[in-house]
Amino acid sequence: NGAICIQPCSPSFHGETSFVCKDRTWQMFTDACASLDVQSLFQHCTSRLVVAVASFSFCSLIFSNLFSSFQRISEPDFSCIIPDILSSPAIPGNIADIVELLKKISLLLSENVNREKMQSYSRIANHVLNSSIVSNWAFVRDRNAGSILLDSVNFFAGKLLLRNGSESIQEHFISTKGYSIHKKTSGKSFDFSMEFNNTGNITGHMVIPEEELLKLPKTSKAISIAFPTLGAIIETSRLDPGFVNGMVLSVSLPEELRNILLTFEKVNKLENVKAQCVGWHSTERRWDNRACTVKSDNISSVVCICKHHHRTFKSFSILMSPTMLRNAVLDYITRVGLGLSIFSLVLCLIIETVVWHHVTKTEITYMRHFCLVNIATSLLIADVLFILAAIVHNTALNYQLCVAATFFLHFFYLALFFWMLTLGLLILYGLLLIFFKITRSVFIATAFFIGYGCPLVISILTVAITEPKNGYLRSGACWLNWYETKALLAFVVPALSIIVVNVVVVVVVVVKTGRSSVGEGCKSQDLSNMIRISKNVALLTPLLGLTWGFGLATIVDSRSLAFHVTFALLNAFQGFFILLFGTLLDRKTREALRMNCLSSKRKCSLAKVKIPPP
Repeated sequence: NGAICIQPCSPSFHGETSFVCKDRTWQMFTDACASLDVQSLFQHCTSRLVVAVASFSFCSLIFSNLFSSFQRISEPDFSCIIPDILSSPAIPGNIADIVELLKKISLLLSENVNREKMQSYSRIANHVLNSSIVSNWAFVRDRNAGSILLDSVNFFAGKLLLRNGSESIQEHFISTKGYSIHKKTSGKSFDFSMEFNNTGNITGHMVIPEEELLKLPKTSKAISIAFPTLGAIIETSRLDPGFVNGMVLSVSLPEELRNILLTFEKVNKLENVKAQCVGWHSTERRWDNRACTVKSDNISSVVCICKHHHRTFKSFSILMSPTMLRNAVLDYITRVGLGLSIFSLVLCLIIETVVWHHVTKTEITYMRHFCLVNIATSLLIADVLFILAAIVHNTALNYQLCVAATFFLHFFYLALFFWMLTLGLLILYGLLLIFFKITRSVFIATAFFIGYGCPLVISILTVAITEPKNGYLRSGACWLNWYETKALLAFVVPALSIIVVNVVVVVVVVVKTGRSSVGEGCKSQDLSNMIRISKNVALLTPLLGLTWGFGLATIVDSRSLAFHVTFALLNAFQGFFILLFGTLLDRKTREALRMNCLSSKRKCSLAKVKIPPP
C-alpha cells in the first residue's frame, strides 16, 4: 500500500502517468500525458514569432521566454492559438498546460484587455471548464490547478475595459459582465443564467447595495464572473465532504466597496441539508465561512451577505454538507433532551446539597460524592455552552466568539470524562491500596489536577496548534475541526481512553470481590461503598462512551439519519442518566433523602418508594 509506479505515455503524447497501490490494486494517481505543445502553438500562430527555445519545457523561465516573444505578436487578442487548443482533447495533461498558459497570459498580457482579448481568454478557459470533463481534473498533477485557474481568470477579467459603460461576454461555462458605477447609481445588479450540465441551467444574482455605492469617491467599474462548474472542479482535490451546490461568483470591485448581496440557485435541491455561504480564500486556497453569512435559505435558493476583499475574498458560493442534516426530529430531540438534561443536573446538584452531610461521613463516600458533583457541574456547564454555541453560530456572530465557545465546550466535555477517570481511580485506590490512606486535602488537590488541569492543558494546546492555521473550527458549526486538521482527536482520544480505563476498573472490581471469602474484611462498609461506586461507573461509563461512539459513527457515515438520531438521543439525555444512576438509584442517597424529609416533617414522594435491597 502506498507504493508509486510511473509509466511513460503512449508515443503520440509526452509526459508520464503515475499509479498508487491501494487495496492490492494499482489506481491512477496523476496523469501528465499531454498532446499540446505550447511552442508549436506559437510557431503556428505567426511566422514573425521568434521561438527562443529548441524544445518545450514546463519550467517558468522557458514559459517567460515564450511569452516575451509572444508579446510581439501583432494580433492583440491572441485568437490565433484558439483553434489548436479547442481541437485538443481535455485530458489531465492538456488541462495542466492550458491552466499554465492562462496564468502566463494573465500575468504578461493583461494590459488593455478589450472585448476581443476577453473573448479569446474566455474561450480557452471554457474548454477546460466543460462539465463533461470535470472528472479529469482529479488526475491533474498540481492539486491547486483549479484555484490557479480561478485566480488567473479573476485577475485578467479585472483588467477588462468597458465600452459605453458596460460589457458582457458569454460562454457556456464562463460568463463575464462589467458595468460602470458611481455613488448616484441605484443598487447595481448582475444576473447570470448558465448551463451546468445536460439537465438544465442554474442562476446566480449579485447586487451591490445602494449604501455601498455611496462610498465611491469617483466613477469606477464593477466586474463579475460566473463559473457553473468550477466549484465541482475545486472539490476534486479537497478532503471536506461538503460540496459546492451552486455556481461560483467572482467579483472585482473598488476597494471602498465591501458588502455585497449574492443569490445562488441550488443545483441539488435537498430538503434535509443546510446551506452554508462561503468565500474562497485565495491565499489559503480553501472555502472560508467567515466571508459570508446566510440571509435566507429555502429549498431552491440561498441569499448570502458577503464581504469582498481584493486580496483574499473575491469568489463566493454555497456549500451543502451531508454532515449538516436539517431534520425536524433531530432539532426536537436536541431541544427536549437538553432541557431535560439541564433540569436533571440542577436537580442532582440540589439533592447532593441536601444530603451532603448524611452521605459524606466516611472518606470514601466523601470522595465519591465530590466526584459526582463535579461530573454533574461539568456536564451542566457544557450543556449550557452547547446551546450558546448554537446561538453564536446561527446568528452569525463574530468568529472569535465561536472560537471561545468551542474552547470552553471542549474543556468542559473533557472535564466530564476526566472526573469519570478520577472516580475510576478512586475505586482502585479503595481496593488495591488498603493500607495507604490519603488525606482529604491531598485527594481534593489531586482530583482537581486530574479533573480540570489535564483538560485545560489539552484544550489550550489544541487551540494553540490549530487556530493559527484556521483549522480549529469545523465548517458550519462551533465545534472542533475534523476533515482538515483532525482537531477533534483532541477530544475523542482522551474520552475513549478513559472509557477503556474505567471498563478495566470495573473488571478489577469484579475479580477482586469474587476472590474474597466470607470471613475476610472485604465485606466491610468500605467494600460495599466500593461496589456501589463501581456499579455507578459501570452504568455511567458505557452511556457516556456510547454517546461519542455514535458521534464518531456520524463522521464515518454522515448521511445516516439513524446514527444522527441515536447520537442526539444519547447526548441530550446524559444529564438524566447521571441523575438516575448516580443519585436516585443510590440506596444511601435515598435513605438520606427520606431521613431529611422525616426530620423536616414534610411529605416526600421519594420516601414512599420502596427501597430495593442492596
